[in-house]
Amino acid sequence: MYNIICFGEMLWDVLPQKELPGGAPMNAAYHLQKQGQQVAVISKVGKDSYGERLLTLLKDNGITTDYVQQDALQPTGKVLAQPIGEHDVQYNILFPVAWDFIEWQPALGVLLQQAQYLVFGSLAARNEVSRNTLQKLLNWKIKKVLDINLRPPHYSPEQIKDLLKQCDILKLNASELQLISSWYGAFSTAEEQVRIIAREFNIHTIVVTMGASGALLYMNDRFYTHPGFRVKVADTIGSGDAFLAGFLSSLIKGRTPEECLTIANATGALVASRSGGCPPYNLGEIAALMEA
Repeated sequence: MYNIICFGEMLWDVLPQKELPGGAPMNAAYHLQKQGQQVAVISKVGKDSYGERLLTLLKDNGITTDYVQQDALQPTGKVLAQPIGEHDVQYNILFPVAWDFIEWQPALGVLLQQAQYLVFGSLAARNEVSRNTLQKLLNWKIKKVLDINLRPPHYSPEQIKDLLKQCDILKLNASELQLISSWYGAFSTAEEQVRIIAREFNIHTIVVTMGASGALLYMNDRFYTHPGFRVKVADTIGSGDAFLAGFLSSLIKGRTPEECLTIANATGALVASRSGGCPPYNLGEIAALMEA
């Protein structure tokens, strides 16, 4: 039985010196599995060596590949990632690729019947085929976790609003919070920006990552903050996905909002101190970071 389903892109981050496995839903699945959750990934890769390597990565980490489709026509997804400055990365997301064509299959309905949570992003909605499959998934009565990923030109405000209307938990970063809230007016604080989104879309749980400044959590009309953990950053690829995994797993385990936020920050910080979105680590390292 899988209690969490992650839908969307599986790809390779192609950096100047190396290629790293990635894609927010796959990263999230990797870290959720690390946190002890039973996870399935719905995605699509090409029938090529890049796709085979991603499938092997999932298998090696105990994640089922039963719901990862293979495409004989489209290649496995790639993102050309160019580091900007010390810690930021600029992305060129290739289109079209295999994960743009995730098809609905009856087995997905069976999968959803046993799950508690559906984790999805906005990027996988850029193409009609995957967007239609996502909408069928969203029609199921399941808790929906939206991880916003605003990468121009791969979204429209209308698409984002449609997804926001359907989520129970929203995760986004500070710049995405500022952009989305600006559609409804000018707000001077992050709390005000969160409140307008919560009100417009009736979302009861919103978590905002703020890089080195930590994170902000809005849950059931209350705010919680955490200053983050100081680490030497290797790169920020996948750190937000690790943060989400730490948060959601803690929520499922019945942790308090403060504990959820602390564990999420520690998980994200640990991954930021390693290279790539799916680095090796263990839960003891997260605990050690929180106790340091």
